[in-house]
Amino acid sequence: MRSENVPFTGGPLDGRALPVLVGATGHPPKWYEVPVPSPDGGPATVHAYRRVPAGYTKRLGIQRGWVYEYAPDGRERHRPKWPWSKTG
Repeated sequence: MRSENVPFTGGPLDGRALPVLVGATGHPPKWYEVPVPSPDGGPATVHAYRRVPAGYTKRLGIQRGWVYEYAPDGRERHRPKWPWSKTG
């Protein structure tokens, strides 16, 4: 599997670039979650990072890559909207 060094902004990983496995399309995952164990042995705290474009070139507007941006509210979960699951 191929990996790519992706920089992180904000949160506990601010300023670091970690190797992240890329998928079949060559893109890293949309969300990156980092579990941090609790010092007193309680449940781990999970820090979430969202993938955003790193920027664009001036002449052609081509994307330069990806950056993970800290999401303090955590990962947003969505329920699938199935047409047969509607009530009423």
